[in-house]
Amino acid sequence: KKIENEKYVIWCEDECHFHQNGTITRMWVPPEIKDPVILQEPSHKKISLFGSINTVTGQFVYRFSTIFNAETFLEHLNQILSYRPPNKKILLILDNARYHHARYIRPWLEKNKRLIELLFLPPYSPELNPTELIWKRTRYKATHNRYFPTIDSLCDALEIQFQQWALPNEELLSLCAINYVA
Repeated sequence: KKIENEKYVIWCEDECHFHQNGTITRMWVPPEIKDPVILQEPSHKKISLFGSINTVTGQFVYRFSTIFNAETFLEHLNQILSYRPPNKKILLILDNARYHHARYIRPWLEKNKRLIELLFLPPYSPELNPTELIWKRTRYKATHNRYFPTIDSLCDALEIQFQQWALPNEELLSLCAINYVA
């Protein structure tokens, strides 16, 4: 009801790690190759990302981060706020990560309460967040069955994929077709 009565633009936010050793999944292999060898870098290195999607346009905004905490989350909130259309308030749907509720961000939220509002999903319900589907699609398109000799090569692959989604697009918009009304 709130969304119908006020001028909101809805965004969904989530965080994700992409590991240098990639992901292995099913694939087609020529019949003469009986046991395919998939190269992987023996590494525990990872890239961490904040990501948010506009559920009306399909625009995806992301931010690389070395750590997930209240400070880096606040940086991402400022980034999202820069995409706010005039005369609209952002309704940001997100999970219940501890730093989303941190005291550190409360003064900022109070100061910007006319511009942005946080709406927390029920605990343990990632299926309600379309950003989770973006991470899955990213793995499928950018990291499945691929070899990344360096963390920079993984970062480049992710950057290429995310640049394709920087403008509003139908592919990501189709992932946002979640009916939140019961």
